[in-house]
Amino acid sequence: MAQKKAQEVDAWLARPDPAMSIVLIYGPDRGLVSERARKFAEKTGLPLDDPFSVVRIDAGEVDQTGRLMDEAHTVPMFADRRLVWVRGSSSQNSLAASVATLVEEPPSNCLVLVETGELKKNAALRTTVEHAANAIALPCYSDDARSIDGVIDDVLSKAGLTISLEARQMLKTNLGGDRLATRGELEKLALYCAGADAVTADDVRALIGDVSGAGTDQAVDAVMSGHILDFDTLFTRHLASGGPPFLMLSATLRHVHGLQLMREQVDVEGKSPSAAVASARPPVFFARRRMVEQAVQRWTQPMLQAAAERLQGAILKTRQHPAVAPAVSRQALMALAIEGARAGRSRSGLQHRPRRNA
Repeated sequence: MAQKKAQEVDAWLARPDPAMSIVLIYGPDRGLVSERARKFAEKTGLPLDDPFSVVRIDAGEVDQTGRLMDEAHTVPMFADRRLVWVRGSSSQNSLAASVATLVEEPPSNCLVLVETGELKKNAALRTTVEHAANAIALPCYSDDARSIDGVIDDVLSKAGLTISLEARQMLKTNLGGDRLATRGELEKLALYCAGADAVTADDVRALIGDVSGAGTDQAVDAVMSGHILDFDTLFTRHLASGGPPFLMLSATLRHVHGLQLMREQVDVEGKSPSAAVASARPPVFFARRRMVEQAVQRWTQPMLQAAAERLQGAILKTRQHPAVAPAVSRQALMALAIEGARAGRSRSGLQHRPRRNA
């Protein structure tokens, strides 16, 4: 199969395989998908601002009969090859069908780059690419601690800055929901520290804030436990204190990722929610354990995956449209709080449903 594991993608992009004429970059972290797609496009050596060498197509345009095939098989005019860059939704069957045709009839002097969102294992587009000899699929998932370290070093080193260990740890607790948002915050921090030699913990507190405080934890727990009024009060207080709205989204997303790991222990290993929470690393603060146990019990894996995707989309919107960030954040988190309340009622109803007499 022509696919890479998430941790192998950056190494492949550093030295792309010239035998691959079709590259699919997909995943829930839209910022990372976009960043890696551009990195691959730059690796081709083609001028990205030249419309004769680099053709950009929205996935919706693929519906036009033969558009992708025509572009892929067009003879280059001013270079030895072309790049056809497709962006759009993963739900369009016409895109999968066009890529399947290109797999059977590969272009001789063209590279096809497809950039899209999350794809299930059995998605037609993904399976077509993974089973092709001349195509490769590159997944993009939310940054882990090691990846975040790499992004921190990349952005700050370009600005001529070092960073203290305390400041780095503080940054890592606030970043990672979306690569685009992560870079945006780091670039803002680098600008704030321009002229200095190093980034300190005070710099991070002043510009980004510390989302590990009790107020944020309470708001996150209120969301996942379905305590709608509590969440609304805490979120309003967060905004009134000058807290950036996307930080609440990032904190909730990190918590959802933790819940996914704990829920997997319940589903696969047969652990109780309390045992899964007790074995969590880093450990859950004792005052929060009951709330986290309730969340593990009521949120299923499909629900948690849907929650993660909603949060990632909201984080990206807050970076693209800062003016509506408070409204976007509140709407996304409120929707999850409602879902949490609904899940709690459903589970309570199952537990208290009277048994029928035999």
